[in-house]
Amino acid sequence: MELNKALLLLLTHGIPILFFTYMATDVLLRNKKKTEHILLSLIAICYLLLFVEEYVRNQVAIDYSPILSSIWLSSAGFIIIGLCFHFLIKFTGLYTSWPRFLYPYIFYLPVVFVVVNILTGAKLISPQEFVEVGMWKLPVYNTGYYIAMTISIAVDVLYVIPLLIAKAKAKNREQKFIYNQLIVGIMIAVLWHIIFGYINYGDHLPPYPYLYSGIIWCYFLRRTMKKHDFLNLYDKRYEKLFNLNPSAILLLDQKGKVQDMNPAAKNLLASLHLQPTHLFPLLDDSLKENIFAEKEIADYPINIANDGVQFALLVNADYVWVDNRLHVLLILQDVTLQKRYQEQTEFLAYHDALTGLPNRRLFDKKLESALDECKKTQKTLALLLIDIDNFKCLNDTYGHLAGDEVLQYTAGILQDAVAQTGVAARLGGDEFVLFIQHSPSKQQVDKLMEQLQSTLSRYTAERYRDLTVTVGLSIGLSQFPKDANEGQALIDHADHAMYEIKRHRKMKTINA
Repeated sequence: MELNKALLLLLTHGIPILFFTYMATDVLLRNKKKTEHILLSLIAICYLLLFVEEYVRNQVAIDYSPILSSIWLSSAGFIIIGLCFHFLIKFTGLYTSWPRFLYPYIFYLPVVFVVVNILTGAKLISPQEFVEVGMWKLPVYNTGYYIAMTISIAVDVLYVIPLLIAKAKAKNREQKFIYNQLIVGIMIAVLWHIIFGYINYGDHLPPYPYLYSGIIWCYFLRRTMKKHDFLNLYDKRYEKLFNLNPSAILLLDQKGKVQDMNPAAKNLLASLHLQPTHLFPLLDDSLKENIFAEKEIADYPINIANDGVQFALLVNADYVWVDNRLHVLLILQDVTLQKRYQEQTEFLAYHDALTGLPNRRLFDKKLESALDECKKTQKTLALLLIDIDNFKCLNDTYGHLAGDEVLQYTAGILQDAVAQTGVAARLGGDEFVLFIQHSPSKQQVDKLMEQLQSTLSRYTAERYRDLTVTVGLSIGLSQFPKDANEGQALIDHADHAMYEIKRHRKMKTINA
């Protein structure tokens, strides 16, 4: 063979061989385990074999062309059909509705046909006739050739069907764009097939010029896979962001099964003593309904508790396509500490920091509500204004820590005294107030006052033995509706009663 002819053959077949070699390697190295990548690599390898066969056939005598075409060229072509359909069905996710005995075994049938054809010496495929024109060994464009070409074009058109079905089911704009790209690729390849398959260009073009449509088809496949990888391998493209994000990020399928999670999510589940499969059932029903309905979820507050551990979380969710299936990207932000701070702030706005009792602001609201109820039900209410006697002497003798301790103890006995029947509060300093509703009798109130007096006096006497004075309580009583109808009036009446008790006690001490 002359040098210029050898170089031309290298150009027309060597470059496609290099292209398919690069494509098969590039796609496979992107993901060696993924079925779509393996299938696409095999498709490229089969097209590579087609051009290798043509390179070899045009190097040897024309007598070998029929057998090479019937066994080598036809075998690779049949296998490409099975691989392309397998790729499209897998890529579009349509295989999920197929019975297990059918998928993927139906796509192996072309391989069986090829094996039988080779073992029978290519008797299943009629050998083509060839004629040598110039440097090319061209097929004869007879009836058999046109029948084979028509069948090949019809098969190419059938590739569009799974793509149209998947496009109709797609809810994501990006997925529809991908399917459109593949459909365009198929139609261009079909058009190329028609133009360069049916028309005989003689020795102006290499034999089987329609084979170059494989370059177009594989180019669109590779381009689609790169776009598909960009959408689906979010966690790999943003691996550092995914792993370093302090929020728990989980990838769930549509059934709520965790497919992947970042280290923060693993730590969260470990803190809750949860397995990944147990997380989704703990979400509240409203959140799960929103997820199943594919609704937008932003800053949705939930509490998750398990094994004595509780977390306050804010949930954000988005929906992404992975392996051509819709998945839920769940982001859980731990706001437990912030919620505790918020609750503490809200608590301190209505409670005394030292004793934990309600403050005057909250007490007034509770008292007003209790009085409204008493007016409706025509029941009585007792209000007690309380002051700790000789509290300053205790502070001066034992210090403020002892004073705080007595205040806390007093708050505790007052809280226990009202229980579910009223509210106790600290007004400030050594002053407290409480009310008891549900029609307490005068005898019950007097008994309670005696118990409070004796309990505190006994406690301080035992704890502070060196104290020369008795630490007790001065208690002023007022009753609704006997003494007053409004909250402040009841407090004023109780204050006056307490003042009279103190004055009377002081006079007795002076007279003694």
